[in-house]
Amino acid sequence: MPDLTLNAVVSQKIEVAPGLIILRVVPQGWELPDYKAGQFTVLGLPGTAQRHEFSDEEPELKDPAKLIRRAYSIASSSVNKEYIEFYITMVRSGALTPRIFALNPGDKIFLSKKYSGMFTLDMVEPDSNIVMLGTGTGLAPYMAMLRENMPCNAQRKYIVVHGARHSWDLGYRSELNTIANVCKNFTYIPAITRPNLEHVAWGGESGYIQELWERGVIQTKSGLNPTPENTHIFLCGNPSMIDTMVEVLEAEGYAEHSKKNPGQIHLERYW
Repeated sequence: MPDLTLNAVVSQKIEVAPGLIILRVVPQGWELPDYKAGQFTVLGLPGTAQRHEFSDEEPELKDPAKLIRRAYSIASSSVNKEYIEFYITMVRSGALTPRIFALNPGDKIFLSKKYSGMFTLDMVEPDSNIVMLGTGTGLAPYMAMLRENMPCNAQRKYIVVHGARHSWDLGYRSELNTIANVCKNFTYIPAITRPNLEHVAWGGESGYIQELWERGVIQTKSGLNPTPENTHIFLCGNPSMIDTMVEVLEAEGYAEHSKKNPGQIHLERYW
């Protein structure tokens, strides 16, 4: 690997479930710049880097030495300057994630010094409640936001609804349960879509996020009746979930946020 382009090192790799990891990356020879919770940055590896043994074969690369780069949301608080944390799922046919999954602590990787994205809490009024709806690794920016911005004594309510296929795919579950136990203004609602495949009977919510919204699960679990007047909604993850929820929310009077037209729906599409 060309050391001149790989300016960071893997400090920790935690396997949440097969094909799902938490990756911590430490810069080498430079300091992490300031960024905002909810933003993303770029990771990269050359085409010569080894792929994970369970990944699909890929066509021969035209330029194997060229750096393969992809953007990933940051899961760690920007207050922490020791490392950047990412929540990553492996796309077996992908170019970069099979190479990232083959890395071990101590291996080098490219980490961009630029951080981007408007998926932050900047446009949310201090007295507005915040509902964060996410699927899969779409939970990552919410972890950064909670770790950095959530005071337990705030008047606003924070609600995280995390959807996954199986209970073992619910990353950060222990941390989120701990926050919920400590902070009365925080509600964590994990939900799975395939409860029939659980090894132990699932006692939590099941169904897709839009189904939970329509069933009023948020109101039941948190005691909050979200409206466009009192709540901002964040959507991150599967584009089909986002498209469906935007349609549902707009029918209830919510508006998608933009620089020119402020609204209560903030979204970040993955895939």
